[in-house]
Amino acid sequence: MSKLNVYLIFICFILFLVSVCTAEHKSIQNDADQNFLMVKGNQLVNQKGDTVILRGFGLGGMLHMENFIDGYPANEEAMREGLLAALGPEKYNLYFEHFLKNYFTEPDAKYINSLGLNLVRIPINYHLFEDDMNPGVIKEEAFEHLDRVIDLCAKYNIYTIIDLHALPGFQNQHWHSDNPTHIALFWKHKDFQDRALHLWEVIAKRYIDQPWIAGYDLINEPADPTGKKVFPYYKRLHDAIRKIDPNHILFIEGNTYAKDFSMFTEVWDNVVYANHDYARPGFGGDYPGYIDGKFIDKDSLEQVFLGKSDFMLKNNVPIWVGEFGPLYTGDPKQDDIRYQVLKDQLTYYDKYKVSWCIWLYKDMGLHAIMHQKADTPYMRLVSAFLSRKDSLGVDSWGTSDKNIRQVIAPIEKLFEKEFPEYNPYPAGSKRHIRLLVRHILMAEALTPEYCNLFKDLSEAELIALAESFRYENYVKRQRLEDILTGREK
Repeated sequence: MSKLNVYLIFICFILFLVSVCTAEHKSIQNDADQNFLMVKGNQLVNQKGDTVILRGFGLGGMLHMENFIDGYPANEEAMREGLLAALGPEKYNLYFEHFLKNYFTEPDAKYINSLGLNLVRIPINYHLFEDDMNPGVIKEEAFEHLDRVIDLCAKYNIYTIIDLHALPGFQNQHWHSDNPTHIALFWKHKDFQDRALHLWEVIAKRYIDQPWIAGYDLINEPADPTGKKVFPYYKRLHDAIRKIDPNHILFIEGNTYAKDFSMFTEVWDNVVYANHDYARPGFGGDYPGYIDGKFIDKDSLEQVFLGKSDFMLKNNVPIWVGEFGPLYTGDPKQDDIRYQVLKDQLTYYDKYKVSWCIWLYKDMGLHAIMHQKADTPYMRLVSAFLSRKDSLGVDSWGTSDKNIRQVIAPIEKLFEKEFPEYNPYPAGSKRHIRLLVRHILMAEALTPEYCNLFKDLSEAELIALAESFRYENYVKRQRLEDILTGREK
């Protein structure tokens, strides 16, 4: 055989291998693309036409932090400023890099998959992606850990929803939008709105081809007191994102903390409308029984849910419950009631073929399916502080003013007497007093105590604290797991 023939055979063989590899790559790509979700009628389907009901957890506490989840008081930005002052830039960056790296790892994704669940909602804080002193310039490095969580979830056939939980200027009045005040400035300043839109444009460009992203949750719990600005702004976001990414689902929450859709005048294609369904007896009281003068049982809970879902039901579009779930006390009798509330909610979610995302995956033991073991370096550092924070009722979620009623009660009585018509948005004067006195004023005063716990710690000690947030350092709430997997009906 001539050298020319050998050469031609070799070239043909190489071309054959290239064609086989290309065909395999296209096949793999096509298989992956079939996982893209879309809205069809009142359900979600993949590209094969299979109905997909999303069920999973919210990953709060990582790319968006909250006080009761992570252990500090007040809002995230205030805590971070305090830790930066206590640690200095190098140690501060070291701690948070290891914190983010360890908060969600492969065993977390594997565990969620083992429960038969298929969704992780990933809250993000705009502060990670954009500096207020350099607005509009998105930090590329901020996507490292978001990418990692998305990829880990995809590996275990888990969809993700990117949830903008804290927007520039604060989209609602409370700590969970990283708001140090009680004013939602987002609705008052176009500049804040423009910056949030730009961030979504960047996100849409980055993830346009990622099939395991179910979609984008555009604004967590918007709360515009006027009710007039929410829908026009959603329309701006919708139109801007659709120019870039026409395929991913947009998840849109109602006004007044994902409850009110009365201002929505259009229904858009490939959009899921989301409510949050926190049930009153999941926070205390008899069930069935009277709470605040109203009788509450399974049927009345279902009616409340249907009221929040009226817009979706009338327009035959999907319902996604983006957050729900009770708080747990450690008291078996109280927790039995709260587990029953949860089971009743899951029953009517199944009845209406609702996708859901329970709040929360990890925290310090109040709300989530996973909480840290008592002997981790982090819990040993903060346990006494957590007790002090709870005693003062500083956190909004899961605390009371029972130890400081002598302070709060006179203020409430003063307002009842002097300002009987005062009814501030969103929930009246008593809640407003709690917010301003306990959850802002006292929380702000307590924040330095938390930050000073970190002062003078070595690099090795800071890394150990951050590694406390790894999967293996958590305890599972077994009964909640049994309910979510259907082992307990």
